[in-house]
Amino acid sequence: MSSHALREWLQGPRGQAVLASETVLLREALEDCFGWDLLQMGAWGEGRELLSGARTRSQAIIAATDPADPVGDLQGRLTQLPIASDSVDTVLMPHTLEFEVDPYSVLREADRILVGEGKLLVLGFVPQSVWGLRAMSSRRGFPPGLRRLISERRLRDWLRLLGYDLLESRRYLYELPYGEAQAERGARALKLTRPWWYPLPGGAYLLKARKRVQTLTPIRPRLLERRSAVLGGLTDPVRRSDSVHRS
Repeated sequence: MSSHALREWLQGPRGQAVLASETVLLREALEDCFGWDLLQMGAWGEGRELLSGARTRSQAIIAATDPADPVGDLQGRLTQLPIASDSVDTVLMPHTLEFEVDPYSVLREADRILVGEGKLLVLGFVPQSVWGLRAMSSRRGFPPGLRRLISERRLRDWLRLLGYDLLESRRYLYELPYGEAQAERGARALKLTRPWWYPLPGGAYLLKARKRVQTLTPIRPRLLERRSAVLGGLTDPVRRSDSVHRS
């Protein structure tokens, strides 16, 4: 997901303000995410500021392969992670799906590595917002390199198909993506809550979900009994022939 243009944008005033807002937002969202391991899929910024509120024992960032711009703890294909299945307690994807060629495959890979009852947190821009309009009207994407916008509704549908329970949905970025952002104001520059005077929807969303534990349905004894009763009502040709020979 990383690129030189995106890195420059994230280092600028507006990118820094976005990161500051999302750091505060995730600090609250990660309060109940416990366990051993948290994996951030996709680099968003150069540091580990988004993981500052992590409660797991260890955290790691895996970024998409980019030899010209190595970032994160590991690099690799996000659709084929070198991680065992059912081994990660929390997965964070900060705008990751919006920069990938096949976002659903990336989501499936996150589902593969998550343990049962594991938490999944996804950040995305809202298509039906000023931020979404700015992104769709830009040839190189906004932020630079963005491939597509994924609505919260579509993401909900994907997670429902994969067997997830929605825990939290929150909108943020209540500010226009134009003009000069004041990075030093941080989260105050890009509101996490909607001011009374702001008429437009939030420019981004946080979706938090929990992986449902899938259990095998046991075979009910009554089905076996029912089958035996049906078979018992049929004539057994072997026993019939035996009775003929005996007679």
